[in-house]
Amino acid sequence: MITTIQLSESVKRELERMKDSRSKSYEDVIISLIKIAEEKKRKQTDLLIESCKVMAEDSLRITKEWETTDVSIDWEW
Repeated sequence: MITTIQLSESVKRELERMKDSRSKSYEDVIISLIKIAEEKKRKQTDLLIESCKVMAEDSLRITKEWETTDVSIDWEW
């Protein structure tokens, strides 16, 4: 099934500029852009997960360092 979408002239010109050749369709350009966006999102998610892992490891290390301090302090109130 083929549908029609409305685009401003400026968007159409940008899509035209992005076409590699006359044989490449607007649909090919849009699909390429979608793939690029999905890959970027996946990379950002992977980077966020990796950053969270590093922060969790740092937090665990700091907690373990303070465990020995907690035992040696008399916590009478």
